[in-house]
Amino acid sequence: MKAFMDKDFLLSTPTARTLFHGYAEKTPVLDYHCHINPMEIAQNRQFDNITQVWLGGDHYKWRFMRSCGVDERFITGDASDKEKFFKWAEVIGKAIGNPLHHWSHLELQRYFGYTGALNKNTAEEVWNLCNEKLADPSMSVRSLIKQSNVTLICTTDDPVDSLEWHKAIAEDDTFDVQVLPAWRPDKAMNIEKPDYADYVKKLADASNTAINSFADLKNALTNRMEFFASRKCSVSDHGLEFVMFAPASDEEVEAVFAKRLSGETLSREEELKFKTAFMVFMGRECNRLNWVMQLHYGCKRDNNKKMYAKLGPDTGYDCINNHTPSAQLADFLNALAETGELPKTIIYSLNPADNEYIGTILGCFQDSTAVAKIQQGSAWWFNDNKIGMKNQMLSLANLGNLSGFVGMLTDSRSFLSYTRHEYFRRILCDLIGEMVENGEFPDDMDILSEIVTDISYNNAVRYFGFDLETK
Repeated sequence: MKAFMDKDFLLSTPTARTLFHGYAEKTPVLDYHCHINPMEIAQNRQFDNITQVWLGGDHYKWRFMRSCGVDERFITGDASDKEKFFKWAEVIGKAIGNPLHHWSHLELQRYFGYTGALNKNTAEEVWNLCNEKLADPSMSVRSLIKQSNVTLICTTDDPVDSLEWHKAIAEDDTFDVQVLPAWRPDKAMNIEKPDYADYVKKLADASNTAINSFADLKNALTNRMEFFASRKCSVSDHGLEFVMFAPASDEEVEAVFAKRLSGETLSREEELKFKTAFMVFMGRECNRLNWVMQLHYGCKRDNNKKMYAKLGPDTGYDCINNHTPSAQLADFLNALAETGELPKTIIYSLNPADNEYIGTILGCFQDSTAVAKIQQGSAWWFNDNKIGMKNQMLSLANLGNLSGFVGMLTDSRSFLSYTRHEYFRRILCDLIGEMVENGEFPDDMDILSEIVTDISYNNAVRYFGFDLETK
């Protein structure tokens, strides 16, 4: 029997172990998409206890606790931090087969030196150990980032954001990790939302631009994109229900925008026409600025309306949406390619059934301007587990260029989530090791090590064009 999560965890062959320990384990981390708060980095936050780090905003954990019948008081309610931790310890001790069990124990091992198993019997021991270590200055937010061998972080930022904390970090010579903004204009696109007109006013103020038409909206967004670019932003990110393509004339789109600003409700057809025009404009602007465009889609959000009214978004009530029409995705990319304005694009679907669809679409739009110019993003959200990651990489290998893959991201709000890169790299090395030892790929360590280190780090550096020589 293998030991629980020892140094060779998930590494089932000698080749896998050589690739991980000799190469992947030593490679830095580039976290090109996450949801951490730049203010906490600027202020170098120190956490009071492990609950604040682990359970403060992690809807993955909240969702699992609800599945175990835990009362909401111990999840998002008024129970003490210690009570919440003890409930988490109780349920994680039985989370067999769930990646949360692996992630939590990797974090305990790497940041707290705890190699045992967290459960109801060890809760007091782990609570005391973690809190004692968290009190040390070496466990501040910046120290955790440095310990994790992170070289660059891209946060997720709204167009109206002042980016003041990014500026503060950039001007602080005591911290050499780059923390860059990433453009997330979902609120400017989601014209159907009840507060859309209020948001447009905020955008007008931030851009110092009157917004009375769709043309004005585009000018305001261009203004803000230029500002983001001045803060070294080179990545956009778009959260979509699906990648739609319902083209309309400029006059039609202007009429839809005017109708919505006047307070009227739009039809579904009008909404999709507006969003298509919006996203085509975003693609063109990303191409002009040489930004990478990320498309996240396939999620049906906020399904439990009672709990949404109580807790708001991103609290654990989302699911996979199987309405992800591949034909419209292809038509959207083609609309940009036809005019020579298709930027480097990463496509993530929350629906794992889309792996092959995406894999075949990628090949339609590749060219010599970049290796794997159109990427399939890493297994996302409900899929960033052992099976989901392996299936995504196998599909990409079967239908495209796995060696050109930009690899893992945290997509997290936690400063301990960098172990997800280790988890991913172990699965990557095991997958490649299995191919080699089955005689499916040559046992050439020069090439194998290059593939592994490229997917782990180098491909992302090259693809996004980050300058890691200067902060």
